[in-house]
Amino acid sequence: MRGLVLTGTVLLGGCIPQGVRSEYAARPPAPVAQAAEPPARDYQPRRADEDVVALPAPRPAWESRLVTPDARTVEASTYVVQPGDTLRRIADSTGAGSEAIARANGLIAPYTIRAGQRLSIPAGRYHLVRPGETGIAIARAYGVPWSRIIEANALAEPYVLRLGQRIDIPAPASPRSVAAERAAAFQLNIEDILTGGEPALASNQAPAKPVASPKRVLPATAAVVAPARLASGFTWPVDGRVVARFGPGGSGVRNNGIKIAVPADTPIKAAADGVVAYVGSGIANLGGIVIVRHGEGWTSVYGHASKLLVQRGQSVKRGQRLALSGETGSADRPALHFELRKGRTPVDPLAQLPRT
Repeated sequence: MRGLVLTGTVLLGGCIPQGVRSEYAARPPAPVAQAAEPPARDYQPRRADEDVVALPAPRPAWESRLVTPDARTVEASTYVVQPGDTLRRIADSTGAGSEAIARANGLIAPYTIRAGQRLSIPAGRYHLVRPGETGIAIARAYGVPWSRIIEANALAEPYVLRLGQRIDIPAPASPRSVAAERAAAFQLNIEDILTGGEPALASNQAPAKPVASPKRVLPATAAVVAPARLASGFTWPVDGRVVARFGPGGSGVRNNGIKIAVPADTPIKAAADGVVAYVGSGIANLGGIVIVRHGEGWTSVYGHASKLLVQRGQSVKRGQRLALSGETGSADRPALHFELRKGRTPVDPLAQLPRT
């Protein structure tokens, strides 16, 4: 029987409610054997009993194609629809986003308009999405948190941007918030990676298919297709003792997952079939991280790893090794930080895992 001992919890940076303390800021991160942030580092040599291949980690998608902050400022106006106009053509003419125009005028798909119709063109600062750009890269270019861009544009799952799309870049709430917002734009959290980590796609372009082996690495500029459905239920990623549970703790700390104490270098296994969405150490307090998409909006997160054994875009099976446990990030002992999310919402893993 796994013991459930509540000793403290953690919270991902950027997900801390006002007035709630997080132990993630308490200590500097420990080094990770392999990271997906530049400069690229090699995986440590594999042991003879490992059925994986160690490869250099590519740069994350949001650092492979930098964004020029050349948004066009558009004043509020009225546009009279001309014969042959489409919403996209009107967006190109005015500089506003087609989705923003549709929302401002109560239009719904397929966005039918007629000649002579008067459309309100909403004011905004609109960025034209170009090949390879990601939401995270766009947010960093303008110094605005990606979460604010999501809200301003009513973006929804799967959050993949399209080439030629014009997205509204919100202005800071107040002059005093400029510095804080710019700092927040460079502090990643799991939600940012899930919603803003994939490169933009052309309207007729399909995401890349997953690869079966870490020997083949998809380019960072390729968007990766997520599974359509959850193939099976979830299983435990490691066999260990739960030392921090999901939710708020007695000391005012909130945990978006559970923390499982295990010996160092314990194999961390995929909780279900899926496709690797991220491998690296972009969230310093979590150390080495693997994120896997499973379909139907489900995602699993594995943190505090000392060695990462898979690549972004790799298809993995339930029980397959993803990493080895460690004492990285803010961990004060060898452990695994494990999360399950449904869409953007963290879900208590213990409610989804089998009881033993």
